[in-house]
Amino acid sequence: MNSVNLIGRLVRDPELRYTQSQQAVCSFTLAVDKGLSRDKREELESAGKPTADFPRIMVWGKQGENVSRYLSKGSQCGVIGRIQTGSYQDKETGKTIYTTDIIADRIEFLSSQNNAQNNAGTTREQNRSNYTSGNSKSYTGQNNDDFFEDDFQEVQDDGRIPF
Repeated sequence: MNSVNLIGRLVRDPELRYTQSQQAVCSFTLAVDKGLSRDKREELESAGKPTADFPRIMVWGKQGENVSRYLSKGSQCGVIGRIQTGSYQDKETGKTIYTTDIIADRIEFLSSQNNAQNNAGTTREQNRSNYTSGNSKSYTGQNNDDFFEDDFQEVQDDGRIPF
């Protein structure tokens, strides 16, 4: 089984190019945190070593065009795909260079750097603009304490675990 799931932030803006047959291909590098303990992280940082991995991601077709259009340096995304290895001969030295890429089948846009900058200092309620509930009440980001009042009722705790 060759399956990869990653979440990280773009190290730089994605690069979009087209093949001779006009097929879009977008590539970018993703910074994926290694999930280290605090002590191990501090040890690596003090030694000047990375605390993240930096796989190169390749996205083909319309999805690649969308990645190029909507993601930029610092954007957070999720990637579902597969590992592909390859090699080529360096023209200058003649040495064989081995490559490892992630071929993305699906990209989830989790956040963008622009959204993070635009939303800095705002509350969650302010970011929920023009939300409409099932009973057609419109929510426009104002503090409305009774917004969920008619949709929910408190569950009585009888001390038992429900599962």
